[in-house]
Amino acid sequence: MKTGEFISELRRAPSNLLIFVDLDGHAVHRGYHLTELKAVSLHTVDCGGQTNQWQETIAQLWVPSDPDPDYMTVGKFLKIFDKVGGMIPLNLDTEIRIEYGDDNFFPLTYHVDSVAREQGVTRVSLVPSATTCKARDRRIALLKTDSCCANATAPCCST
Repeated sequence: MKTGEFISELRRAPSNLLIFVDLDGHAVHRGYHLTELKAVSLHTVDCGGQTNQWQETIAQLWVPSDPDPDYMTVGKFLKIFDKVGGMIPLNLDTEIRIEYGDDNFFPLTYHVDSVAREQGVTRVSLVPSATTCKARDRRIALLKTDSCCANATAPCCST
């Protein structure tokens, strides 16, 4: 999910409690803090020797040893986001990711799958990121677009 879409969804119910959950329904513990917002620029070279570049926005959550008794409100999250956005360039067109780990969650930077609102709660569903091979992905995409039948005017497709 893009950062701008995520923030727009949150702005719909600022008084709701903000709960982050994984695919199994495990929730980030009550009393978590939004400890860091990161505007990340990644520059990589994949195994095919091609350079890649993209940006992400990462929100880091953490639960202290003496946590608050309840979940953070959406409004508090937004207040922090807006303050940080005035200090560093948070690009709303980048993917938003949530960095977290504890006894319920493997420490990871998660993708935001969806945002749902119900009475008094905004629930953010997180999915683990997966590794891939960009060189293989490019090759598969090229085969799909360069195959004989991807081009309906190719001689092999005229039957």
